[in-house]
Amino acid sequence: MELSFIASLLSDKQFAEFLRLGIVYVHLIACCVAIGLVLTSDIAMTQQLFKAERCSASDAHHLTSLQKTVSWSLIVLWITGFAIVGIDVADKGLVYFENPKIQAKIAIVALLTLNGFVLHAAVLPAVQRVGSLLDLSVGMRTLALFSGAFSAVSWFYAAMLGVGRPLAWKYSLLELMAAYPLLIVGGFTSMMLLTHWSKKTLEAKENGWNNTLVVASRK
Repeated sequence: MELSFIASLLSDKQFAEFLRLGIVYVHLIACCVAIGLVLTSDIAMTQQLFKAERCSASDAHHLTSLQKTVSWSLIVLWITGFAIVGIDVADKGLVYFENPKIQAKIAIVALLTLNGFVLHAAVLPAVQRVGSLLDLSVGMRTLALFSGAFSAVSWFYAAMLGVGRPLAWKYSLLELMAAYPLLIVGGFTSMMLLTHWSKKTLEAKENGWNNTLVVASRK
């Protein structure tokens, strides 16, 4: 009885439209939460690098909290995304998956998920151990910067595809994704250069302070 009632509701076109609208709204909120947190975090980290400062313990704790919230947002995106796809496939059939924009969105969210596992498994534990991005080994710092640039670009690119209704069916998957790797490489390269400058500047400051202390102790 209950299943037949649910089936009759889903078959009602007006109900399905309102249901889809509600799910899209939750989908949008989850995306906005994640993008807002990623953006504010990246701005704060960039400011610290420009000041040539190490992260404090509270910053490392904030990074962990941030990643948990973004991970939950990603889970909500998967759940609501599957629901939206299910409703659209029920209405339009499997031809829905032939839309290159949908293929691009699914690919980017899948890559974001894999990147999230890398952040949780490798980057965050390493940052928590040493306390600062600048104190990481060269290899781990490179991985952290690449993963961060990948995350930021992917969230914004996915959001662009989400609102880019005019892009549907007009461009191939290759054309839609053409700028994606370029933006990742550009963001990664910029952060590598900034981090290198920040580390050298911090080392120069610390060496200057050490020399001042040595001179003062000899007096």
